[in-house]
Amino acid sequence: MNTARLRDQVAASDPGLLRLAAGLRTVGAIALTLAVLGLLGVSIPHLVAGAIAAMVATFAIREKQRGPQAVTLALGLPVALASLSLGALLNSRVLAGDLFFVVLIFCAVYSRRFGDRGTALGLIGFQVYFVSLFVGATVSGLPELYGVLGVAFLCSAVARFLLVPETPVGLLERLREAFRARLAQLVSAQLQLLDAGPDEIDEALKDVREGTARLHETALMIQGRLEKGTSDAAAARLVQRRIADAEIAAERLGLLLLTARSAERADTLTLHLPGAPAPRAGRMPGRDEAMARVRRDLEALRLLVLRPVAARSGTALSQIRNRLLGYREEENLPAAPPAVQDVFRGVGEAARAVLGLRIALDGPQDESDDSPATARSREELDAEDAVIDAGEEDGGSQEELTGLRRPTTRAAVQVAVGSSLAIVGGEFLSSQRWYWAVLTCWIVFINTASTGEILVKGYRRLVGTVLGVLAGIVLAGVVGQHTWTAFALVLVLVFAMFYTAPLSYTLMSFFVTAALGLLYTLLHTYSLSVLVLRVEETALGAACGVIAAAFVLPVRTDRRTNDLLVTVLERLEEVTEAAVDQLSGGTPVELLDQARDLDQALADLRAATQPLTHPITPMRARRDTARYVVALLETCAYHARSLAATAELLPTHPSIAADPRLRRAGRRIGDNIAAIAAHVADERSTARVETGPSIASLLETETPGTPRFGRVTDRVLRHVQRLDETLVGLARPLDVPVAAPRR
Repeated sequence: MNTARLRDQVAASDPGLLRLAAGLRTVGAIALTLAVLGLLGVSIPHLVAGAIAAMVATFAIREKQRGPQAVTLALGLPVALASLSLGALLNSRVLAGDLFFVVLIFCAVYSRRFGDRGTALGLIGFQVYFVSLFVGATVSGLPELYGVLGVAFLCSAVARFLLVPETPVGLLERLREAFRARLAQLVSAQLQLLDAGPDEIDEALKDVREGTARLHETALMIQGRLEKGTSDAAAARLVQRRIADAEIAAERLGLLLLTARSAERADTLTLHLPGAPAPRAGRMPGRDEAMARVRRDLEALRLLVLRPVAARSGTALSQIRNRLLGYREEENLPAAPPAVQDVFRGVGEAARAVLGLRIALDGPQDESDDSPATARSREELDAEDAVIDAGEEDGGSQEELTGLRRPTTRAAVQVAVGSSLAIVGGEFLSSQRWYWAVLTCWIVFINTASTGEILVKGYRRLVGTVLGVLAGIVLAGVVGQHTWTAFALVLVLVFAMFYTAPLSYTLMSFFVTAALGLLYTLLHTYSLSVLVLRVEETALGAACGVIAAAFVLPVRTDRRTNDLLVTVLERLEEVTEAAVDQLSGGTPVELLDQARDLDQALADLRAATQPLTHPITPMRARRDTARYVVALLETCAYHARSLAATAELLPTHPSIAADPRLRRAGRRIGDNIAAIAAHVADERSTARVETGPSIASLLETETPGTPRFGRVTDRVLRHVQRLDETLVGLARPLDVPVAAPRR
């Protein structure tokens, strides 16, 4: 049991084991290269060159399929050989070498427009040229260095395809296990929220927020790899649907638990806004006895998520599954206050989502112990599976940016200018180590798109470098001249660098600098002054990058976030209108793909707002506003996903049927989203957000005998109502005028 728990924790902390695999693959390539070169008796500078080349050849490859990976790696070797040769030829020609380096940097960044392969080849070309400067490559030493590069690339291939192989199918399977583990962790956090006292609820709610965000992150990772990792499009759509169902059910369960703890209905925003006040516990008749049963059922749900029901009949897990699914039937709900009964309903829906997830991922399940409620749930899932179709990809074209408007061209010009400044400034600091400033300038532009992002990344790089210098001083003193001990520590630091890279850029920079301190020791060039110079060159390179980003074809953070915000609103409008139209009796469309596009657009916006929400940001009010807006959009996305998931149930669930009256509500929501988007795109827009009667009142009918809500479920109304309210709330921080309610 302890081993299984540890495996679940590792899977949840590192979805798909991506970080672990990247670290092991890179360390394996370096270790194998060092072993081969050590047996060949090459010099220490060439060992260092081989280690760095193996590292570059491994982490530069980004394709998901093994075939394209092999092609890129094969093309990378001649690129590396050419870059190394030019580095050695131009080493003694300062002006020509500097000019070529700037051209190489421009081409390396510009090549990103050609996709993963262009990015990889550009990265290899730049890094190998840097290696030639680092080890002082000469023309006479080129033949041996050619052999070193050949060994490094061969060992990289062995590590990638034999030692630590990665297939789309295997990776997707690990991501699925990570989703299960994170779903179980979220249920555990919700259980702690249920038990939290007045002094503990804020921390418990924070854990629920983090668990919800991590579950959504894993869902996005799975959706991004479904096409390559599943046997056919229908299977991919089925998994996508079940992942979305489980995510929505888990988030809804958290909301219901918050409501059960308080005297008022919890706001969805509470689960998305850090620092939002937690609802305080109220007293309800019979609360303690009912909550004890909720606690038991949450523990049972967590067990059901992690452990499949055994094939033999009469197992405890099958009985647990039957009990939880029974809560989907009104007659099986325990006697409790309405808010607590909603929690039992939420547990039942979550259990159904887990059952659907098991069927989609593991195949048919044993049905011998099914209760009537479980059998009905299976029938619903089977009916849904029958109507799932592969669908067609949207072939719509997007506007093609040209010239300096293209992001890759603009970034290439910016990096070239920044690198030129770094070369000039670096030469003043040191004629031997000037390339460190250029390396930092290059790195701060990778995966950044605005001046603010570059500023934050440069700051993190500098902090990590300063701390790494201190660590390098200690490690260099411990290692002394023990060559293989130093290389062993370098391998440990390289693994730590790749394992922490997605989590913290500061930590990654720390491990890189500490490793470089050991490499300097091996090259007999280590001194305190060299490490101090490393800090100075890093600060200079970061400053040059920021200057270039701010004054050469600048992309202001406000402009980028506004563009991405408009994209999010457009995707939100598409999903909402399509879902409401389908719930109103319109033609079915591909809602899951639209919801995925919305999630991806929101993830891009969340990343772009990091400069605004970073702790070093001096403008506190602006930081709080950015967080609030993103939280509101996440709330909107949750309700839109829920509407989309409900709309897709129409063909199979008799309890949910189209109601044409929903169109009136959908029209107001669509108009409000369009008004907000228009105002963000152009502050001179005169569009206003309309408010008015509640969504439920819009569905009133004057025809006698007509049911008030038709067959539209109460859950649909709640999602539409909350979405309408959240959009009005979103208008205020964005300074969009809100029209007075019509009388």
